[in-house]
Amino acid sequence: MSSIRLFILASFAEYGPMHGHRLRLEAERRKVHLWTDITVGAVYGAMKRLEAEGLLKESGREQEGNRPTRQLYEITEDGRLALALLRRSGITDIWFKFDPFDLALTAVDADVAKTLPAALKGRLARMQAMLDEARRVNAESAQHVSLGKQWALKHSEYRLEAEVKYLTDLSKVAGQITPHDVKAVKKKK
Repeated sequence: MSSIRLFILASFAEYGPMHGHRLRLEAERRKVHLWTDITVGAVYGAMKRLEAEGLLKESGREQEGNRPTRQLYEITEDGRLALALLRRSGITDIWFKFDPFDLALTAVDADVAKTLPAALKGRLARMQAMLDEARRVNAESAQHVSLGKQWALKHSEYRLEAEVKYLTDLSKVAGQITPHDVKAVKKKK
């Protein structure tokens, strides 16, 4: 499942032909970086890949005032079929990515073990700040976005809440995590 493919194809299906700059502005306006893994700058490259795959096609050129001529693109019939699949899989598939933090936690050395409680305190503070910001943005945007987008934003908030709880609980035992935990497991085998 590719978030950027879904966003681009859905935007072309909704708004019709447009150039990459307009799509980029649309991504900024919708603040997709707040509730997806899409970086606004990646839109142009992704559009080119979709065109190469036959999911978008050039539909003309446009020039506004003294600005450079821009290529207009539109979604193809294959693009609409791909969009339908992306919409379904986006709703039904479960995406869970492992955090490298967990691997690092299982491989602490003496230096990391000594600094782990302080490092977790800093990580928890940063995560709490992210949660506070998500809550602020969600509250501000609630009256300006659709119900679906409200819940997409809420999803990030709920995930951050879970991470804050996890780090809070982990902080309680952080001083007990040592390099010997790794060695003890090896000896048991």
